[in-house]
Amino acid sequence: MPTLRRPAESGAPFDADQRGRRLRDLRISVTDRCNFRCVYCMPKEIFGRDYAFLERDELLSFEEITRIARAAARGGVQKIRLTGGEPLLRRGLENLVAMLAEIRTPEGAPLDIALTTNGSALAVKADALKAAGLDRVTVSIDSLDERTFQSMNDVKFPLARVLDGLEAAHTAGLGPIKVNMVVKKGLNDHDIVPMARYFKNTPYVLRFIEYMDVGSTNGWRLDDVVTADEIVSRISSEMPLESLDPTSPGETASRWRYSDGTNEIGVIASVTQAFCSTCTRARISTEGQLFTCLFADAGYDLRSLLRADCTDVELDGALRGIWARRTDNYSERRASLTPGSRRKIEMSYIGG
Repeated sequence: MPTLRRPAESGAPFDADQRGRRLRDLRISVTDRCNFRCVYCMPKEIFGRDYAFLERDELLSFEEITRIARAAARGGVQKIRLTGGEPLLRRGLENLVAMLAEIRTPEGAPLDIALTTNGSALAVKADALKAAGLDRVTVSIDSLDERTFQSMNDVKFPLARVLDGLEAAHTAGLGPIKVNMVVKKGLNDHDIVPMARYFKNTPYVLRFIEYMDVGSTNGWRLDDVVTADEIVSRISSEMPLESLDPTSPGETASRWRYSDGTNEIGVIASVTQAFCSTCTRARISTEGQLFTCLFADAGYDLRSLLRADCTDVELDGALRGIWARRTDNYSERRASLTPGSRRKIEMSYIGG
């Protein structure tokens, strides 16, 4: 495991990494547990009943998460996204949201706080999360066909309950709301156009995600990837699209607007159109490992540093040093790597 270095400097924005990228976005996994067993993330044969999930005292506490977020904000982070597993399984999550909502950047601005969820508990949680200070949600929906949807979540969870959660989030004011669809050839790619058609005249922005080789348990093959170009082509053949500029630097999704002006879609193409050169994201795992890439094979142990009663200066310095040495560009190098040559961290552990 890489070692931590503790420079003494604190209070100034973190330096850019070795490729000139600034830290702007922090994704924090609040639980390693999930009530779904999606085939591309947490397949049932790997994460079954006997899988050893983390004990409660191994998880970062809300206070520890908030302390990391506060240090990251001092260094330039502007957006926090809560992930999992399924983050709504973490008891009292709205209390964490309220704690994060009190953080301010050095310029005095609040952080943008978002949540990615499978939507299973959103109908009962949306109001409390909004009241606590959550700004936005992204909901994963991989198909509008009941059989395909249940096949992909692999626990027979009904689609209607997720759609109810989506509506509850909209009513609560958690927007703009994005809907994520991971596309896997032969499994749900026949639903690309029906999904686009359904969400075209709604308040939600649909985003298609190329099936990625995150982790080592999902059996990823390049042949299973439906490319971004093909996704856009399929939709545009029925509902013409035109490209849009990014809304902010480091945005992961390419944006496309329907030519009739009704809505837009996004396409996240980590496999075929790598965006490593503009990546501004770091990730904190459930028990406090800092990862500087979604495809990483090792992290940096922040929990030990926190539980050794480090000072803010030491915590800031550790984050600064880790980011300054960052060189990650896995997606740009994927084609040159031998398949299976390195064991990557699972998506359910690191957060998407």
